[in-house]
Amino acid sequence: MRIAIGGFQHESHSFAPRPTAWMDFVKPGGFPPVQHAATLLDTLRPTGVPSAGAIAAAEAEGVDLVPLAWAFANPAGPVTREAFERITALIVAALSDALDAGPLDGVYLELHGAMVSEDFPDAEGEVLRRVRAVVGPDVPIAASLDPHANKTAAMVALSDVLVPYRTYPHIDMKPAGAQAMRLLLRMARDGSRPAKAFRELDFWTPLPGQCTMVAPMADVMAERARLGETDGVWELGFCFGFPYADFPGCGMAIASYADTPDQAVAAAEALAGFIASKEPDFALGVAPAAEGVARAMATRDATGPVILADTQDNPGGGGHGDTTGLLAELIRQDAQGAVLAPMNDSEAAAACHAAGEGAEITLDLGGKSDGAPLRVTALVEKLSDGRFTLTGPMGKGNPADLGPSALIRVAPGVRVIVVSRKMQAHDQALFRFIGIEPADQKIVAVKSSVHFRADFQPIASEVIVVTAPGPVVADPAVLPFTNLRPGLRLRPGDNRRTG
Repeated sequence: MRIAIGGFQHESHSFAPRPTAWMDFVKPGGFPPVQHAATLLDTLRPTGVPSAGAIAAAEAEGVDLVPLAWAFANPAGPVTREAFERITALIVAALSDALDAGPLDGVYLELHGAMVSEDFPDAEGEVLRRVRAVVGPDVPIAASLDPHANKTAAMVALSDVLVPYRTYPHIDMKPAGAQAMRLLLRMARDGSRPAKAFRELDFWTPLPGQCTMVAPMADVMAERARLGETDGVWELGFCFGFPYADFPGCGMAIASYADTPDQAVAAAEALAGFIASKEPDFALGVAPAAEGVARAMATRDATGPVILADTQDNPGGGGHGDTTGLLAELIRQDAQGAVLAPMNDSEAAAACHAAGEGAEITLDLGGKSDGAPLRVTALVEKLSDGRFTLTGPMGKGNPADLGPSALIRVAPGVRVIVVSRKMQAHDQALFRFIGIEPADQKIVAVKSSVHFRADFQPIASEVIVVTAPGPVVADPAVLPFTNLRPGLRLRPGDNRRTG
């Protein structure tokens, strides 16, 4: 059996300050760079990405895997025309070569589901359209998705099954890839195809309310698991949506796959009803930075650090990872034992390396994306090349290359880890690579919204999600959307609708 495997992952924020270009896929920070057919399997096999799970599942069954191409970039603005066309062309060209070598029994794709390009608002729908055009209607296509996918009717129609991760933080990427591969092999072996049902929900939720470690999303996913065990159901996929993409497909959606149309519809409708019953609980609160820092300082003598999550500058949601509002507040309140990471500022990192360890220098730190740097006098405590391997639940085994990096002290009690490429702070290795043990700190400030919880919540005495200036706004309803579908409600429990 011959199965083709490839991937193209990006989460696109329509209002982020910087677009996502080709070089962002070539040097993506905490993930492997662009992979061509010759290197894809060996590079991805030891990582934590969905394709690693798909590869393991296929190889366990003795499948002949045919590698295509694979690419990932950290969330940011829409993908440029050049990057989208180059990466899609790599996948399609390799697919054409694979067909020249012999028939294919299926295609597995690792997709995100919330990619927007300059030309295609539903970018994954376009990727699937091109792949389907090459392989034809009879070759089954399965894809794994990030649960933040803005899953569209086109994506469902152009594929045979879509399998989103079940967790946020995403600690089951490999299992999702393996599940998608198993369903693909099932279709390839017996020639069957599941019936499909697609259901869009009429309200969306902010990112902090989507965490599957706590209610209400924990309850929703438990119900999804129960309904997914119903007789005849192949896959019951719920995508939470990424509420920063300005196109009609933005929002929460369910795709159900089952033996019969009635079974698929019943499962989708039951889950949609359960989610609707939890709507008021999705409106979780956040604290302004000043309040969050004050609370952290009041409780920092507890066992374990207080974790401050700078949600609005989350690099995993399209932020550039360089805003300074939370850092300024830590300095203003004279926080003690505080470390903030990562501050994405290649110019500041280069200046630190030029000065050397032990030097004291003046920096205009951060603020490259919003024009609001923070002038600091910094002591350069340690330098690094920024290369390390992730160890946490989300990315264990993934290589990180953040470029020239520095640990600097910007106030008596406040230190900052400065890097040259952005990465979300979802892994304690992001601190340890430069000599900081997170559990030994009093306050740990992270550029993240939810993913940090997988590796940091177990060591925390308290977690406080704070708001400081940044593009990943805690309330996305305030953004200037113009292309959303009519009838969508932008806040849980709010009856006002678009259009």
